[in-house]
Amino acid sequence: MNVLITGGTGFVGKHLTNELTKQNHHVYILTRSPDKHTNTNSTTFISYKYDMNTLPVIHKVINLAGDSLFGYWSKKKKATILSSRIETTQTVIDFMKQMDPKPTTFISGSAVGYYGTSKDLIFTEDTIKPGDDFLARVVVKWEKTANQATNMGIRTIFTRFGVILGEDGALPYMSLPVKMFAGGKIGNGEQWISWVHIEDVVQMILFCLFNENMVGPVNITSPNPSRNKEFTKTLAKVLKRPYWLPAPSPIIRTTIGEMSHLITKGQYVLPRKAESNNYQFAYPYLEESLRQITAKKSRH
Repeated sequence: MNVLITGGTGFVGKHLTNELTKQNHHVYILTRSPDKHTNTNSTTFISYKYDMNTLPVIHKVINLAGDSLFGYWSKKKKATILSSRIETTQTVIDFMKQMDPKPTTFISGSAVGYYGTSKDLIFTEDTIKPGDDFLARVVVKWEKTANQATNMGIRTIFTRFGVILGEDGALPYMSLPVKMFAGGKIGNGEQWISWVHIEDVVQMILFCLFNENMVGPVNITSPNPSRNKEFTKTLAKVLKRPYWLPAPSPIIRTTIGEMSHLITKGQYVLPRKAESNNYQFAYPYLEESLRQITAKKSRH
């Protein structure tokens, strides 16, 4: 099977490409700098200016591209966060319009940021009303752009990612204060973190690719969200560091601006669609997830 991926050189994209090629699929990776990468028997790097008509039949398309959320959210950064997602998604939609036959499945990356933040609500894919903060507005526009694929008769899925735990991504940022012996809860520590292990991210994407029941929004999160204070305490335990002083929310807001919403406020998100379709989590619990990632890092 031929799979076209954007964001294939990123954290999730690399893991996903490895798994697809292990299963003998050929992956075509759309990238702005194909010359920096070497093609193999199972991966081909192509430019966004590539003539799609010269490709073989593409069976599935996965859109993971988007500027990192990490960093101070200046006006410019926020504009880039939005434009990088909308423009790439629209480009992929335009590519699929040219394809004949059309791909059977389109998976477009999204985020649990759709739901906004709450201390007491439980969010599932049945939650229709989006939040009203910056990230929620980005996700609404992002998914609306991706949903054009539905009009082409393509089964379309929005993978709403939680906080992805692995050797890259959010975990190194979250681990740093703990490793520096300054790890403690953020604010009052009651805010929820809807996390997910990178291995489950990959397997849930594959589950969506091949399971016809999966359509529309799909929460890519563990079934066991954790409060910030428990998350940090568990991380300190795994890293054999003290669980220390809390970091006051105002200091976090001053340091990283509006991005602090991701840390000081949270949301309790459950992967109802995956569970109701009998997806089996490899890492449903936080401590075993952190131990596996830490052990893997120490082996490298």
